[in-house]
Amino acid sequence: MVTESANDFPERAATISALRSSGWTSRSIKEEIRQNAIARIRADETMFPGVLGYDDTVVPQLEHAVLAGHDVVLLGERGQAKTRIIRSLTNLLDEWMPIVAGSEINDDPFAPISSYAKNLVAELGDDAPVAWVHRDERFGEKLATPDTSIADLIGEVDPIKVAEGRYLSDELTLHYGLVPRTNRGVFAINELPDLAERIQVGLLNVLEERDVQIRGYKVRLPLDVLLVASANPEDYTNRGRMITPLKDRFGAQIRTHYPLEIETEIAIARQEAVIATDPPVTIPPFMEEVIATFTHLARDSSHINQRSGVSVRLTVSNLETLAAAAVRRSLAMGEDEIVPRVCDLDSLMASTAGKIEIESLDEGRDVEVIDHLLRGAVMSVFKNHVVGEGVRQVVDEFDGEVVANVGDDVPISDYSELLAAVPALAGPVVALCGDDDSPGVQASAIELILEGLHLTKRLNKDAVGTRASYRGRN
Repeated sequence: MVTESANDFPERAATISALRSSGWTSRSIKEEIRQNAIARIRADETMFPGVLGYDDTVVPQLEHAVLAGHDVVLLGERGQAKTRIIRSLTNLLDEWMPIVAGSEINDDPFAPISSYAKNLVAELGDDAPVAWVHRDERFGEKLATPDTSIADLIGEVDPIKVAEGRYLSDELTLHYGLVPRTNRGVFAINELPDLAERIQVGLLNVLEERDVQIRGYKVRLPLDVLLVASANPEDYTNRGRMITPLKDRFGAQIRTHYPLEIETEIAIARQEAVIATDPPVTIPPFMEEVIATFTHLARDSSHINQRSGVSVRLTVSNLETLAAAAVRRSLAMGEDEIVPRVCDLDSLMASTAGKIEIESLDEGRDVEVIDHLLRGAVMSVFKNHVVGEGVRQVVDEFDGEVVANVGDDVPISDYSELLAAVPALAGPVVALCGDDDSPGVQASAIELILEGLHLTKRLNKDAVGTRASYRGRN
């Protein structure tokens, strides 16, 4: 990983004179990010660590914008890693940056812009003190809300400083807003269209002329800021809109998207989900696939409002809930091996209901829609993995008097006995479990196989409460 540049020094200078002697040179924020991005590309290193599924779509466009020195708008539905991408831009900054010590707006020691820094450098010259700021402190962020003011973003007169005896015309009476305080850094505005239009107008100079003006004073601060914003497409016509002159000043507008493949969805869920390790939980890959497939089916469902989106957070929350349900069931059963099963999927109602919007006015329709999608996810995974002659052999054995009981109060040992009594199950179980022969994982696989055979109309199912019985159709 690129963590240092030619402007990073193990022994950081304490004065302007020492800084000049060290060979440090001033660079604009965009040139700094551009050079560090070039170094990463040459070294074939990840530009945006932790951002998955965008390697062939969004990331190349972001790299183009960085190399071109453009301010960027990320346009996409909720849960598409827009904020994570924006925050990861700090990884492209030099690890340390010198400023005039005491400066509120990160003044460049070689080119100060605030009255405070100019006066200090004029008074002390090369002996003026230098402080060093870490890259993490060079990021500013504001969630756009209708009550956001120009004072929040740009600045305002500080009445306390006026009361102390300074003149109103004195720049030192100003209290700088978030944008000036992020000078020589990255400033992000989340959900930009939610800003009142008159406030958006206040950003025009920041993006084009690169300065700010406060309260009509003759104060011009030629700021050096990379401005990045996020927006939801629906915001352009619903809650608010981005004014045309502001859109025109952004160099790049990049559209994000949800994961295109099930595998990517699973990888993101594994990365983001917080699964307890005490007691430890084993989540089989086929159960992870059920969770991810459920989300993808929801994104294609006509019963769900697609304008509001189906966030990746749904997959993460459902995976965490599934693990929690397995923990509760196993503890109640007194079992040490904790593995989620199909019977635990009922727990996903609570973690799903608040993250999707059902296109129906009927009361209770949401439960029916979610249950339908869960069944569809189980059937899809079953069809993807359990195929061939082995399926017919299992059905043939159930055409006798074999009855399989499953549920959240059925111990793992009962599934092991069922596997021994129905040898034909061995093939499909291996197809799902691979080399994992642990009884808990095999029990989970058996439940999925039985439910898949029922959903494909090969076995009958009788369900009462949390218990279910599968039997042949003859």
